[in-house]
Amino acid sequence: MAIEKKQKSKSKKRSHVVLTSHSNQIFKKSLPINWGARDPMERGPVVATVSNKQNRNAIGSHSGSYTVYRALSIAAGQFPEDHAPDLENTDPTVSIEPSETWFQPERIVSLDPLGADINKHFGSYLKQGYNIKPTIAVTYAHLSIPEVTEAIKLGRLPVDGKIVRKSHDVKVTKIAIEPVWYLPGIAQRVGIDEGELRKVLFTETGGMFPELVTRPDLKLLLPPIGSTTAYVFGDVHNLKKPGVELTCRVHDECNGSDVFGSDICTCRPYLTYGIEDAARTAQRGGVGIVVYFRKEGRALGEVTKFLVYNARKRQPGGDSAATYFHRTECVAGVQDARFQELMPDVLHYFGIQKIDHLHSMSNMKYDAIVGSGIKVMNRLSIPEELIPADAQVEIEAKKAAGYFTDGKVKKGEELKTVVGRSIKEDS
Repeated sequence: MAIEKKQKSKSKKRSHVVLTSHSNQIFKKSLPINWGARDPMERGPVVATVSNKQNRNAIGSHSGSYTVYRALSIAAGQFPEDHAPDLENTDPTVSIEPSETWFQPERIVSLDPLGADINKHFGSYLKQGYNIKPTIAVTYAHLSIPEVTEAIKLGRLPVDGKIVRKSHDVKVTKIAIEPVWYLPGIAQRVGIDEGELRKVLFTETGGMFPELVTRPDLKLLLPPIGSTTAYVFGDVHNLKKPGVELTCRVHDECNGSDVFGSDICTCRPYLTYGIEDAARTAQRGGVGIVVYFRKEGRALGEVTKFLVYNARKRQPGGDSAATYFHRTECVAGVQDARFQELMPDVLHYFGIQKIDHLHSMSNMKYDAIVGSGIKVMNRLSIPEELIPADAQVEIEAKKAAGYFTDGKVKKGEELKTVVGRSIKEDS
């Protein structure tokens, strides 16, 4: 009983909940947003913190999918709900200079290009007490990857001491980016009316954000989804120079393969080969970039992915390339939910105009990049020798479905002969 009382005292008791959709929650201190304005003060800062609700000009909150963990910590009395971060010495290690795409409201709609330099752009508001948090952070790092060490041993990647060190670490600049959605631009990108977009977002998230349908004056949403991380090899400023050779890998999260090395797909080997080639490009005076998106299981989630694995391996005839996409659709309702049209925004944030070498076999990704105005000069599929044996099902199914390849494409009966391990063999 004493423990229960102690736990209750950790957090403030709330006698009632005040909805931010109520008219009395529209405050004069809420700063306007003019998306795409060239002057940062005219554009306005994104204020999504809840410590001072009178200043908020966005729906949702910072930290994406981690918002709920923060709320739980606050409820347990372990996190101060009125915390304002001390941003001293947190400035980017290298400044991402503005590009013209920053000032084209329709070009960047899923992130805030001003989100890294809060102190620089909005210092006066910070002094007034506005709790403005960065949505982008830039730092330096060294990557230590077994596949890179193997590439060095095989002579594919030299040690130059600048990009690749004697310790086989690779020097990078890494940029973490929280999603910030400009709803009018998102609606335009999706091809629907903004009101319809708001209604669907509200309905399909179980009514998580009532402001979507009650506050049309709020044009920004910080959705509770995963963030994006970009790893840059070489000089970040060269990303926006069309005359500098650029190698790019746009990669969607695959926890099983990327982290744990599961061999049922090509995700980790394609990712590490992209890193290797990005580093090699930087060594010869170019620049490389690998962008990592949190879209686990084609944005269907890891539970759905594993259910599909079981369905594929238990079906009559076993795991076959001929039925690869069909099983996903049976379980999930669609083959892919990633909606790649938002993906090029991060490339436009860096001012990228041309990609010399794109490491991607996905036509959805390629079409989105080219459709956004970025030229792609050359596409690279994953080398055959890097494909795990059990991932042949995936790669052959994708090639048969029209994914880019410079190799042979199996069709019909030949495709049916490509099978993976059974459940019994995996157990």
